[in-house]
Formats: sequence, C-alpha cells, structure tokens
Amino acid sequence: MERFAVFKIGKQDFGVNISRVVEILKAQKIYFLPEQPDFISGVINVRGDVIPLLDLRKRFGVYTETEKCRIIVVRYEDEKIGLLVDEIDKIISFIPEEITVPPAMFKGLKTEYLTGLGKKEDRIIILLNIDTLLTSEEKIVLKESTGFIEEKDAGTGKSA
Repeated sequence: MERFAVFKIGKQDFGVNISRVVEILKAQKIYFLPEQPDFISGVINVRGDVIPLLDLRKRFGVYTETEKCRIIVVRYEDEKIGLLVDEIDKIISFIPEEITVPPAMFKGLKTEYLTGLGKKEDRIIILLNIDTLLTSEEKIVLKESTGFIEEKDAGTGKSA
C-alpha cells in the first residue's frame, strides 16, 4: 500500500508520495530570483533554509482564479524544493490495483512527470514523479541561483 499527499491545481487532483513530503506550509514571502524559468517563482526561507519554489500551476499550464495557495516541501535529490499548489486535500492510501499506468498523453501532461493514475471511488488522482519535474539544465540553473542566495546571505549579507 502506498500513501500520497493529495492536492489540487485548478480542478484537478494530484498526489505525491508521502515519503517525499517534508512539510506543508501556508503561503510564505517569496523572494524573486532573476533569469529563472517562469515556473520557478523564486525561493522561500523556512527556518533559515533557502528553498526553491516550483509553481506547479505554471509548470503544467493550469491557470486558476484562486489567489490562495499552499506549499508542499518535498525531498528532491539531496535538496528540498517547495511545490506551489492551490490547496491541500488529504492523505490517500492506494493498493497496487488502484494505480494504473497513464496513457501516452494525459490532460496535456507529459507522462515522464507521472508515476501513474490513482483511482479511488469516483476520483482519478494524477500521481507525480518528483524526480522528473525539472530538466538537467533547469536543475543546474536552480542550484547556481540558490547557491548565490545562500552565499549572499551568509556572513556580511553582501554578495561575494
């Protein structure tokens, strides 16, 4: 049995494996970073940790009317990354028979972003593969940017 933290982007339900979730936060002050892909909103400061913030709404091309948001902090490789979503739903457990392989293209999402589709009662929940949300190039740009921020904030507050 696998457990997933389920959240909404627009009207669609998504889930990430609960083993990857570090914490769920209310909206935070977002620090803008120049020259980032448009779906990288910037970084947030969580108890002294600088965490990049990935706006899943922009990443998946889902435009919502809501101004409210939540942040799911997940483990991503050796780092933490924040996922900006519309709202948090609940934790749902799936038995293996309730998870299916997605079709080649599902609601405009590339299948490399998905681990499968979870079926629970009358709901279909898109189960995300956290490891494929960023390309190699995007990972490099993000590491360089957040490294600059950490370097600037450590010590005198001036950039090196």
